[in-house]
Amino acid sequence: MPTTAIELPNLGQNTGGERQRNLNSSNAPEIDEVMQQSLIADSQVPDGGYGWILIGACAVVTWWFVGASYTWGVMQAELVDKEGYSSSTLAFVGSLCPACISLLAVPNARVIGMIGARTTAMLGIFLLGLGSILSGFATHSVPGLFMTWGFVGGLGTSLCFMVVSVTPAQYFKAKRGIANGIVYAGGGLGGTVISFILDALLQSVGIAWTFRVLGFLILATGLPAAWFIKERAPIKPAKIVEWSLFKDVRFAVLFAVGVIGTFPLFVPAFFLPLYTNSLGLPSSAGAGLVAAFNFSSAIGRLSCGFACDRLGSLNTLFLSLLLSALSIFVLWPVSTSIGPLIAFTIINGSANGGFFSTMPTVVGNVFGSARMSVAVGMIVSGWLGGYLLGAPIAGYILNASGGQAGGVSAYRPAIFYAGSMATAATILAAFVRIKVDRRIKKTV
Repeated sequence: MPTTAIELPNLGQNTGGERQRNLNSSNAPEIDEVMQQSLIADSQVPDGGYGWILIGACAVVTWWFVGASYTWGVMQAELVDKEGYSSSTLAFVGSLCPACISLLAVPNARVIGMIGARTTAMLGIFLLGLGSILSGFATHSVPGLFMTWGFVGGLGTSLCFMVVSVTPAQYFKAKRGIANGIVYAGGGLGGTVISFILDALLQSVGIAWTFRVLGFLILATGLPAAWFIKERAPIKPAKIVEWSLFKDVRFAVLFAVGVIGTFPLFVPAFFLPLYTNSLGLPSSAGAGLVAAFNFSSAIGRLSCGFACDRLGSLNTLFLSLLLSALSIFVLWPVSTSIGPLIAFTIINGSANGGFFSTMPTVVGNVFGSARMSVAVGMIVSGWLGGYLLGAPIAGYILNASGGQAGGVSAYRPAIFYAGSMATAATILAAFVRIKVDRRIKKTV
């Protein structure tokens, strides 16, 4: 059925006025026109109903595009072993796929407005599956992997990400945090299962057919799920980019949080299999740790989504980044045996997942659901550097420190690089939290 846009009353009418006065009385920033539209639209959301079907469909889509990205480390370790490629070069291939999320975030926000969420989601899944299938014919060519997994799969990933980031806000307000948590938990669970699937396929059919089977699985299950995704009441943005948002210190610093905070996010997921090899553990241990990382990510995404509704989205964002920084600095350097490494994997995976499920909730709550596609597109575009360079920088640091031949001590400079970036993002998140409300115990 076609969707219809919500008719928004004029700003001079009394609708939503009481809520505006309440916000103004609590020293909130002046509410602009889009924020008032958001308040009116949020007052009409069902907080349930078809929204739960949409959330389930988005979770399946996220299962594939997040799960596939976060299990690249399994494929990377196999390509390093069988083809002799450089880990830093392959990290670029794996990073290009999620980097397309940032590179195309702003135009993809416009694509959703032009062709609708359902068509966008189906196109994204199709390209993601196609990229994986084509990668099966390019395992002997690094440029071929860049074009297939990196670019074609990345284009599909970027379309899927934007759809699942902006549509839940049209169905949920009071439960927006838990709704986003469920959506992104699907990605963590997907990564968990996909890790074991890939390891089994690599042992039985080889890397080329592993890529192909993964692509067919994406198409067979992802396309039906994408069909259930639709807007409830599309409010199309008037601008592709709203530059005036950067005049708001909260937005500018939150943008910087994403710019810096994404650099360390893929480092553990990409390098855990190689790290376990340096410990003398079998490849199945590396795949198992990637699976544990992704399962913990799913728990973190769900828990942080719930925490957003209870503790506040900005409080939750700060705590997730703090946990990420502490786990990298404190646990990973001493993880020279399987026990501490498992503890690091669980804690860092939980914090890592929390970042992704929390950020859309922060944007919707602070800057208004009516500008979700524009604001999310702008913020996510800032993640390009971290997505594209975060893991490869760690790879180059590792190679300069002796590579895998240097043992676990060669990883420590790369670990400290990732921890420093996570710490800087944590400090900036604390600044945004204080800027919004200085009361520490306040739910914000």
